[in-house]
Amino acid sequence: MARITVEDCVERVPSRFELVMLAAQRARDISAGGALTLDRDNDKNPVVALREIAETTVDLDHLRYELMHGLRRHVDADDEEPADLVQELEALIPSRAGVEDDDTMLPEGTDYGDQDIVDED
Repeated sequence: MARITVEDCVERVPSRFELVMLAAQRARDISAGGALTLDRDNDKNPVVALREIAETTVDLDHLRYELMHGLRRHVDADDEEPADLVQELEALIPSRAGVEDDDTMLPEGTDYGDQDIVDED
């Protein structure tokens, strides 16, 4: 009866999107060995989580905290930062090693503006 449970939960958590996130977090907690606040009644963890939310037996603020903490990603930033924007861009742009700086790749005096480009791969 998960559909009825969702309708009951909307009274407590108006946003269905937030409800899904909170119920998923609670279901993960239950799967990890968290204590149940209701009888399981042969229901699976997501249904138990929705029932707990509907019957206000879990702290939603604590679930929100766990959810935010679980979604965080820790990134180690490089200690060295480029001195200016030019160095940063040079670091991002691939090297042009082996590429000639010849600007005359097409023969001079020929106009190719009216021709279609056809890729024959």
